[in-house]
Amino acid sequence: MPSPNLNTHNFLHKVPFKFLSLHSFSSIKNANFNHLPLDIQRFLSLLHEFSNTLFSVKSIHAQIITNSVSKHQFLSSNLVRSYSELGCLGLARKVFDKIPQPKPILCNSMLNGYLRNQCYKETIELFELMGASDWGFDSYSCNFVLKACMELEDYERGTEIIKRAVDHRVDGDKFLGSSMINFFMKFGDFNSARRVFNQMISRDVVCWNSMIGGYVKGCYYVAAFDLFLEMILCGVRPSAITMVSLVQACGGMRDLELGKRVHGLVLVFGLGTDVLVHTALIDMYSKLGEHERARSVFDIMPAKTLVSWNVIISGYVQNCLVYEAFDLFQKLVLTGGGFDSGTIISLLQSCAQVADLESGKVLHGYIFRKGLDINVILCTALVDLYSKCGALKEATFMFDRMKNRNVITWTAMLVGLAQNGHAEDAIRLFGKMQEEGVTANSTTLVSLVHCCAHLGSLKKGRSVHARLLRYGYAFDVVNRTALIDMYAKCGNINYAERVFEDVSFFKDVISWNSMITGYGMHGQGHKALDLYRRMLEEGLKPNKTTFVSLLSACSHSGFVDQGRSLFLSMESDHNIRANEKHYACYVDLLSRAGHIKEAEVLIKQMPFQSSREVFEALLNGCRMHKNIDIGIKAADYLLSLDATNPGIYIMLSNIYAEARRWDAVDHIRGLMRGRGLKKTPGYSLIEVGKQLHAFFAGEDSHPNSVEIDRILENLKSELEALGYVPDTSCVLRDVDEAMKIKSLWRHSERLAIAFGLLHTPAGSLIRISKNLRVCGDCHTVTKYISKVVKREIIVRDANRFHHFVDGKCSCNDYW
Repeated sequence: MPSPNLNTHNFLHKVPFKFLSLHSFSSIKNANFNHLPLDIQRFLSLLHEFSNTLFSVKSIHAQIITNSVSKHQFLSSNLVRSYSELGCLGLARKVFDKIPQPKPILCNSMLNGYLRNQCYKETIELFELMGASDWGFDSYSCNFVLKACMELEDYERGTEIIKRAVDHRVDGDKFLGSSMINFFMKFGDFNSARRVFNQMISRDVVCWNSMIGGYVKGCYYVAAFDLFLEMILCGVRPSAITMVSLVQACGGMRDLELGKRVHGLVLVFGLGTDVLVHTALIDMYSKLGEHERARSVFDIMPAKTLVSWNVIISGYVQNCLVYEAFDLFQKLVLTGGGFDSGTIISLLQSCAQVADLESGKVLHGYIFRKGLDINVILCTALVDLYSKCGALKEATFMFDRMKNRNVITWTAMLVGLAQNGHAEDAIRLFGKMQEEGVTANSTTLVSLVHCCAHLGSLKKGRSVHARLLRYGYAFDVVNRTALIDMYAKCGNINYAERVFEDVSFFKDVISWNSMITGYGMHGQGHKALDLYRRMLEEGLKPNKTTFVSLLSACSHSGFVDQGRSLFLSMESDHNIRANEKHYACYVDLLSRAGHIKEAEVLIKQMPFQSSREVFEALLNGCRMHKNIDIGIKAADYLLSLDATNPGIYIMLSNIYAEARRWDAVDHIRGLMRGRGLKKTPGYSLIEVGKQLHAFFAGEDSHPNSVEIDRILENLKSELEALGYVPDTSCVLRDVDEAMKIKSLWRHSERLAIAFGLLHTPAGSLIRISKNLRVCGDCHTVTKYISKVVKREIIVRDANRFHHFVDGKCSCNDYW
C-alpha cells in the first residue's frame, strides 16, 4: 500500500481540485479586464493586491457598496473568495445572498469557500439550492460538491451528482472526469472509474494519474502498470505524480527489481531532481529493506524537505537502525532544519523498539519545549513507548489525559497491559473501549486472544474468536495461529485441532509449530511427532522453533530416544545449528528422565557459554531426582548470573528439604531474607460464569470459605476410604505430620476445585490454571477427585496441562 508518510494518496485526490481552484480563480489575477468597467477593474485589482487581512477586505467592500457596484456578479465572486480565504464564511455568505439570481461563477466561489473551510454539508446544501432555484451549474460546481461527498464518504449522494452532471452534459470536462475517477476509486468502485476514464474524449496526464493512483491505492498493482504502458503508447508524458504512484506500487508488491527499473524510468523522463519522487524512492527502498540505497537517494537530493527527512528517519526505524535514526535527527537539528510531530513519532517508535525509556522521555520533553502539535498519533506513540518500556504508570497517565482516542490508541494501551502481565486489566479496558463505541481492529482482538491464553479463560477466548469471525479477521494466518495457541493454553486441545484442520486455513510453518507446541503442553507427544512427519510430507521446511516445540513435546512425554534423534537430525538433515533454546530443551528432556550425568556432560560440550535456561532445566531435574551434588553446582552457577532471583533459592531449598537437610534449608531461607527476596505465592484461577476467581495457598478469606472447607473435608473422607494416603514429602517444611497434611489440603488448586464443585453444574468440566508446578500429592488427590465426582478436571500448571478423567491423568504421572 502507499506509504502514509508520503501522504500521496491524499495528494492524488486533491490534484484536480487544486488545479481547478487555480484555473477558476487565480487566473483572474492575470486576466485582461479591459472589457469591464473601470471602477470594477479598480476594485478587482485592490482585492487581488490587499486581500490578506480582514480589515483590508472590509474596507474595499465598504468602498464597493459606496460606489453602488456591489451587485456585479464577477466582483461579488471575488469578494466571496477573499472572505472565504480568510475563514469568514458568514461575511462571504452575506455577499452571496445579496445577489437575487447568482450565476454559476458566483455560486462556485461560495461552493469553493465552503469546501476550502471543510464545511462539506453546507457545500452540498448550496448545490441543492442551486438546482432547486434553477440557478444552473457547471462542471466546476459538480467538482466542488463531488469533493464534499468524498470527504463525507457519501457514495449515494456522489453518484447522484455524477448522474446530474451526465444529464446536463457537463461531464465531458476533463477536470470533472478526473474528479469522478477519484470519487469512484475512493469507494473501491474500480469498474465505474474505468468506465468514466474510457468514455473521456480528452485525457490529460492528470486523468491518467487519477486512474493509476487509484489502482495503486486499491492494491491493483498490475493494472496500474498496464495502464501506465497504455499511457506511454498514447503519447502522454508521465509526470512526477505518475512516477510516485508507480514507485509506491513497487513497494506494495515488495518487488525490488521492478523498483529499480522504475527508478531508471524516473531518470529517463528527467524527473531525477523532483523532491516528491525522491521521497517516494526513499520510502520504497526503506520498506524493501534496502536502507543503504534509500540513504544514497536521500544524499543526492538537491533540496531536502522536512517530509524527506521524516521518511528517511522512519525508514531507518523500520529497519531497526535505531542509532542511525538518531544520528540523522541530530544532523537535521545541526543543519538548522526544524522538525515536527512526524519526526518525533518515528523516533519514539525507535525508542519503543529497544525499550530505551530515557531517550523516550527526552523526546517527550522536546514535544513541550518546541510546542509541537500534540495530536492523537503523537500521543498514541507515547502510550506505546511507555507501555513497551514497562512504564505502565506513565502510559496510563498519557492515555487517561487524551481527549481523542482512536482504535490504535486503545490497542496500544491494551497491548501494553497484556505484555506487562496485566491480562485482566487489558480485558477490562476492552470493555471500556466497547462502551465508548470504538470498533476493535485485528490487532486489538488478537491481543485479547493472547490475554485469554495467559489467563486460561476459555469463555472469553471463545467470545473473542466470535468477534474475529464477525469482523472478518478470523481467516488471517496470524490470527488463526493465535487462536490455536489460545485454545491449547486454555486446555481445549480439540478446539485447537479444529482451527488448525480447517480446510480454508492456509498454514505457514508458525501455524504448524503452534499446533506441535499445543500437543506438547498436553502431553500428547505422539501426536506432536506425527504432525511433524505430516509437515515434512506436505513439503514444509521446519525452522528453529519447530525443533524447540518438538524437543519440548518429547520432554513432557518422556520420549528420550526420539528427542535424541531429533536433536541430531537438526543439523544433519535440515542444516539448523542448535542454539541455546534447543540445548535447554534437550537438557530438560534428559534431566526429567533422570539422565542427570548425561545432561551435565552435554552442558560441558556446548559450543557456547551456557545460558540461564540450560542450568534451570538441570536444576529442576536435580530437584525431581534428588541429586543434591549436581543441583548445588547448577544453583551456584545460576546465582553467579543473578543473585536476586528468588526462584533459584527456592529450588535449591526444595532440594535440601526433600533430602531432609533442614539446616541447609534454614541457611538458604536466611540468605533470602537477608537480601529481601520473597517466594512467589502459589495461586490458582478458575473461571465461573463471566468472572475469574483467584485462590492463594492457605487462603481462608474467600466469601465461600466455609462451604469450600466443608466440601474439602467430605472429599478427604471419601478419598481416604478409597485408599488415598497423603504424601507429606511434598511439604518442604520442618513441621509435624498433622500440620503437613493440613497444609496440603490448603493448596490453591484444591481450593479452586472445591469452588468449582460448589458453583458449576454436576458433571460439567472444571478448568484450573496454576502459576506453579502441581505438587505430587495434589496430582494424586485430583486423580481421586475426578473419579469420585465423575468429572473431567483440567489443570494448567507452570509447565503443562493435566487432563484428569476417572482417576487417571493424561501425563501418565510423568511431569
